[in-house]
Amino acid sequence: MEKIELKDAFAEFKNQKNIDRPTMMGVLEDVFRTQITKTYGSADNFDIIINIDKGDCEIYWNREVVEEVEDPNTEISLEEVNAEGDDYEIGETFAKKVELKDFGRRGILNIRQNLQGRIMDIEKANLYNKYVGKIGEIFTGEVYQTWAKEVLILDEDGNELRLPKSEQIPGEHFKKNDTVRAIIKSVEMKNNTTPYIVLSRTTPEFLEKLFEQEVPEIYDGLITIKKVVRVPGERAKVAVESYDERIDPIGACIGVKGSRIIGIVRELRNENIDVLQWTSNTQLLIQRALNPAKISSIVLGGPEDDKIKVYMLPDEVKKGIGKGGCNIRLAGMLVGKEIEVWRELPQDEVEEEEDVLLEEFDDVIEKWIIEKLQHIGCDTAKSVLALSAEDIAKRADLEDETVAEIIEILRAEFEDEE
Repeated sequence: MEKIELKDAFAEFKNQKNIDRPTMMGVLEDVFRTQITKTYGSADNFDIIINIDKGDCEIYWNREVVEEVEDPNTEISLEEVNAEGDDYEIGETFAKKVELKDFGRRGILNIRQNLQGRIMDIEKANLYNKYVGKIGEIFTGEVYQTWAKEVLILDEDGNELRLPKSEQIPGEHFKKNDTVRAIIKSVEMKNNTTPYIVLSRTTPEFLEKLFEQEVPEIYDGLITIKKVVRVPGERAKVAVESYDERIDPIGACIGVKGSRIIGIVRELRNENIDVLQWTSNTQLLIQRALNPAKISSIVLGGPEDDKIKVYMLPDEVKKGIGKGGCNIRLAGMLVGKEIEVWRELPQDEVEEEEDVLLEEFDDVIEKWIIEKLQHIGCDTAKSVLALSAEDIAKRADLEDETVAEIIEILRAEFEDEE
């Protein structure tokens, strides 16, 4: 490798690689010392002078002048030194400049390959450290390529970040050159390859960061987001709290005529966002989470009970459960327990319905099916029959054939009574 080639290599690493000067100097010296060790057996008595700016490298082999050589790597005979026209004495140090050609063609190739490998390793480490420190932050980038299972996004330096399909909001479609906002979810090193940086648009943290960007009071710490729960693309609930009595946390988050929250809703593909005031009172938090549905009573159960029973009048059940059970599920996520909705009948209907609770059909309807029906607010036979078969199948997640059998059983019961 000629000197000009080495200069070109230095220039490439200096100009194109984001590596600080001291690190670069250390890498270059280490690479040359490694090759010197392979060629001469040791690099302890070699001086390496590197000038990155000039693309120059000087190597000097230092040996002691002796009468009789025992170690050729560290000693040189007086006769050999003086034969070259120099005037040295025993005990002095003779420094000989080592040319690159002295390493041989294979040695020079090793230097270049090792240098490239070390620089790549440093680049990977720098990229990893850069993004691992940004986990949880919002990233904005441009779509470079789309595939069935993920989208490839580039940052300003051309580094690749991935947005998997599982981290995209349902129904989203991206095309090349689209600008995408997402949260940095994870950074992984796999088999010493380039760091695998994963983005997400479905995490609650992404929604929280969007609120921080849109609501100055949250960014300044005057309002705190206590908890965020989401069903991406469908609905989300954001519980907020203000430490300043003069600030309305809900109003501040929504903005005048929804001016602040509308941008977040659009970013999340029209995901419905409920903003509610946080409270440590579980019953009150459930009431706020299920609003506008009116709750008749709440049974929290014991500390080890992972379910909460909420009783509502029949007309309120549908509002409390929400489309596809989304509302009740989010409320449960907010309080950290599963919420079961039970129909509370008006007093004048209690006696009429007491003898047709679903539990009375446990000999002909499997228990897990009864529990699913109860979970959507159907705890009596008539409450099931009041719904369409399609609605029951969708909300209770049951097969159409199963729903048809249940309806037939319950109808037969009332026909027998008549």
